[in-house]
Amino acid sequence: MFKFKVEGMQELQRSLEKLGKVPQKHVTASVRKGMNVVLKAAKSSAPVDTGALKKGIILKGEKAAVKGKKVYRVVFDPAMNDVFRKPIQNPGSRGGSGRNTAYYPISQEYGYFAGDGNYIPGYHFIHKALNSKKSQMAKTIVDNMKKKIDAEIAKAGLK
Repeated sequence: MFKFKVEGMQELQRSLEKLGKVPQKHVTASVRKGMNVVLKAAKSSAPVDTGALKKGIILKGEKAAVKGKKVYRVVFDPAMNDVFRKPIQNPGSRGGSGRNTAYYPISQEYGYFAGDGNYIPGYHFIHKALNSKKSQMAKTIVDNMKKKIDAEIAKAGLK
């Protein structure tokens, strides 16, 4: 779990109280803008061989059951699975499921066992990107939401 302090949150809460309900489009846009900070950091620190791994890192929005909430995840593009699936020489020889392919991006993030049985540690580039950019991400979300809400308040004539 991540804990951090967000500056400007009290001002945002006061603006929210004036407005009442927050339009979902503002929540979605603000969260996406904040998560783009993490996405850029993950792409810049991803290991490079052919460049496909960097190209394949995307944001995927989850469908929220609760209005006023939006979650984005940094994931690998399913459209690039043909590039990301790598053949295994001896499937099942070192345990596992016996599948004949491995998912390359996960092995780069978390690590894998090499043919000789040695563990090759992962780069943890997505996890590190989130850890290093969480404050900037939160500030971007709050600042963007505040701008959008203030514009809505002005448009509605509530100020």
